[in-house]
Amino acid sequence: MESETSARLAGARLRKPRPKYLDLLHIRQPPPAIASILHRISGFGLFAAIPLLLAVFHMSVRSPEEYARVHDWFTHPLAKLVMIGLAWALFHHLFAGIRFLLLDVHVGLELHRARASAVVAIIAALLCTAALGVLLW
Repeated sequence: MESETSARLAGARLRKPRPKYLDLLHIRQPPPAIASILHRISGFGLFAAIPLLLAVFHMSVRSPEEYARVHDWFTHPLAKLVMIGLAWALFHHLFAGIRFLLLDVHVGLELHRARASAVVAIIAALLCTAALGVLLW
């Protein structure tokens, strides 16, 4: 009797599905998932940039010479790319945040509207970033 029970348990263990390896970079994510992931990335980027932006602001208000030095830094192409990246983070976080607030009040919860709003948020952030990039460059 005991051997039958142990055999059934062993059989049940063998039939148990094994965990699957999910390669997240090769899975095609839907637009709401992409918007959500980018919202988290942009929020982290904005948070991480706060000390740098505060230090640059502090330096720029110390004296006219320091302001001129900061102005010279921001004319460098690499600094312009960083500013464009921060602008994208700001715009995406803004538009995706508005989208998430609307979802919180049950606006656009249907699948087709949720997907459309995610695409709109991503495209709006890219368009605003491109417009600001043209002005900066």
